[in-house]
Amino acid sequence: MWNLGKRNRILSFTLLATVLLSSCSVSSSKIDSDIDLEPKKSIESVETSPSSADLVKSAVDFDHELDGYEPKKDHYDFYFTYKTVHHWWDAVALGMEDAQRQYREKGITITYEYMAPDGASAEDQKKRLSEAEKRGFDVIGVDVADADIISPILDDMVDSGYKVMTFSSSDANEGCKRIAYVGNTHNYQDGADLTEALCEKLEYKGKVAILVGSVGAPCHEERALGAKDTIAKYPDMEIVATEYDMDSVNLAYDLTKKIISDHPDLDGIICCNMSNPVGAARAITEAESDIVIVGMDHDREALHYLKDGIIYCLGVQDCYSIGFDTIQIAVKIADGNKPGELFEEKTNEITTIIYQEDAAMMLELLYGDN
Repeated sequence: MWNLGKRNRILSFTLLATVLLSSCSVSSSKIDSDIDLEPKKSIESVETSPSSADLVKSAVDFDHELDGYEPKKDHYDFYFTYKTVHHWWDAVALGMEDAQRQYREKGITITYEYMAPDGASAEDQKKRLSEAEKRGFDVIGVDVADADIISPILDDMVDSGYKVMTFSSSDANEGCKRIAYVGNTHNYQDGADLTEALCEKLEYKGKVAILVGSVGAPCHEERALGAKDTIAKYPDMEIVATEYDMDSVNLAYDLTKKIISDHPDLDGIICCNMSNPVGAARAITEAESDIVIVGMDHDREALHYLKDGIIYCLGVQDCYSIGFDTIQIAVKIADGNKPGELFEEKTNEITTIIYQEDAAMMLELLYGDN
């Protein structure tokens, strides 16, 4: 299973897969022997309908193998920085670790630092990139915190000779000189699809709120835009509040309570990141409300809310593939390759919308929950 209970603030994976836990600097370290890269049970062993089994199997893909590319070196050193400490990026890290292990079996050592602040911050990301420039990494990878602020910095880095890629859920602005992107290329559509599901559930009438996430984060902003454009199609639907929770469960909870207080006739909430479905569901449960929630990803608590019918549906991204493919493409970029036959400029990873009937299987596969 995915061991997503760990809150890995900095992950520096070495040949021995050492996991370093800290918020801004390395502290204690250990051999992380309890991370299991295989699901606890097979799809077939979990009691569910065939259609649900197929859906979950397509959303959670643990079966990855390196392609046939032969690296030019026997050691690579990468630096990755992402938006904020969160379980979502822990899942990405597991895909990275699997790729690292497979390279090690081929006699190639991959070391990398995987670093983020406790709260999303473009200013923090600027400082981290400035420090990384001084340290001679083969490739620097960025999950963009704010596209307008970070994209020009990436352009300057590339112009200065650094090999820069983007990854995860947030690419840079269109036209940025970064070499390649691995991750979700359809955040707008994810927001639109989740909102369409909500609209159908509400029979295309009612008042809704949007919890966006971090200001300027491309993935959050794009999902919110997809949600707004979808709501605009239906004359009997109205957005009564749009709030930024900064990818914080606690802030999403507080904002949801306020929205409910301000709009007691609220019918639905659209959640644009992994944290806010949890915060919203806590507030909705406390209020004993039947407000319909749709949101993103595989947070354990969110999946339990989905199982219990508090959350209507979740869009689950294939984090594992994002991590695995990021390492593979970083190796190719380090060797001087450009997008083309070996890899695309944008490697798209899938999002699958799951419902109540799929929640038990997802919980079993990812967390071993019964």
